Amino acid sequence: MLKNKRARPVRISAKRKRLRSTADNLQRILRAAAHEFMACGFTGATTAAIARNAEVTEAQLFRYFSSKIELFREAVFKPLNQHFLDFTSSQPTDGAPAESRRDKSHRYISELQQFLNQHSKLLMSLAVAQTYAPGSMDGIDEIDSLNTYFERGASMMAGRMVGKPKVDPNLMVRVSFAAVLGCVLFKDWIFPAGLAGDQEISSAIKAFVMDGINANAQENRGAC
Repeated sequence: MLKNKRARPVRISAKRKRLRSTADNLQRILRAAAHEFMACGFTGATTAAIARNAEVTEAQLFRYFSSKIELFREAVFKPLNQHFLDFTSSQPTDGAPAESRRDKSHRYISELQQFLNQHSKLLMSLAVAQTYAPGSMDGIDEIDSLNTYFERGASMMAGRMVGKPKVDPNLMVRVSFAAVLGCVLFKDWIFPAGLAGDQEISSAIKAFVMDGINANAQENRGAC
């Protein structure tokens, strides 16, 4: 007499890949793209490597993003623009009474250094792309939030002055920003090991920028 054999349950392999949502794929691609652009620059990054790291096919990548420049805009440019907008919006206006103008300026320069340090890789990726692949950057707009920062800073400087300034506030705010940005992005190159500590470098940057700001204040017999 044959014994009844118990039917074995059908097991679904745990390794079978689940279907990802569009939102999941987009986030994977954007994370992989940001990492690839920061590591390899715009020209060195490839959509094949980005797709591989995002665990999608290159065909899938191009269904979401029509070109590498569009992917760069979404993964690097837009986040940087938003970060800078958030930073600018968080800064107090000249009307805030809690601190003196000098203290506000010192604190602002410190916070600007921290912000630029935090986003230095994104900034460097954008700077390198615009320097070494200028033609490929035609699809990238200006950093609107940076222009907002310049306009706001120039307006605050102009509001403190009486008469003609020694240096145009629109120029001064850009030069001051460039000084801080350069010291942050090229810190290892400009400041060799043993020259100065981080705190000393930060203090030197503050003193330099404050001297520039005060150039106009002195012309107008004021103090920043």
